[in-house]
Amino acid sequence: MSQLEIKDLHISIGEKSIVKGLNLTIKQGEVHAIMGPNGTGKSTLAKAIAGHPDYTITGGDVLVDGKSILGMEVDERARSGLFLAFQYPSEIPGVSIANFLRAAVQARMVEGEELDATGYYKRLYSKMDMLKIDRKFTSRAVNEGFSGGEKKRCEILQMAMLEPKFAIMDETDSGLDIDALRIVADGVNALRAGPLGIMLITHYQRLLDYIVPDFVHVMHDGQIVKSGDKNLALELEAKGYDWVKQEHAAKA
Repeated sequence: MSQLEIKDLHISIGEKSIVKGLNLTIKQGEVHAIMGPNGTGKSTLAKAIAGHPDYTITGGDVLVDGKSILGMEVDERARSGLFLAFQYPSEIPGVSIANFLRAAVQARMVEGEELDATGYYKRLYSKMDMLKIDRKFTSRAVNEGFSGGEKKRCEILQMAMLEPKFAIMDETDSGLDIDALRIVADGVNALRAGPLGIMLITHYQRLLDYIVPDFVHVMHDGQIVKSGDKNLALELEAKGYDWVKQEHAAKA
């Protein structure tokens, strides 16, 4: 079984240390929710793992199936099995979703191998039917004029087509109303039935009502300071984060 291992990871932005010795292991088929107040390093963690150039990893390692990804370019990290769903997906005017996904799938193939158009569209429509997405959706330009829910649904379709080993979802509930949240959660739940490991970064319990995590972790001051099952998220919703901070300070 594949696994994503984060070992004693330290991340900085410029001279400022953000993530300070974080450890986490995610196996395929597991959903790990990362929670915590603003400024604790959750989004920094996601972007640094994906290879964003603004973030410097100053210590530790990130491994997929025992192999470090830190020396890899962004596209190599993606081909190793990682997928990052952005908090604010970018628009790509003039590029249809169908052509964008076709190029992404082609890029994952062995050099010199050509994608069969008939097979590609058959697979694309199968994924869209599974996710309950209207087939007309693929003729639209990527994220151009999309609502928040449509942008997130587009990312889930990308995830379905690329079939990563691990998906890092950075505040995927940001800007979604309750109906859009349900639609997105249904798509994620349809994919988690397969061999997909998910790191789900969120501030709020409401997303976890629809995507029930196997594990919940609380980040504070750049570290995971408490872990538990789905009931930990309910406790955080009821009591806030101060008690976790106090508990961590007492142990330090």
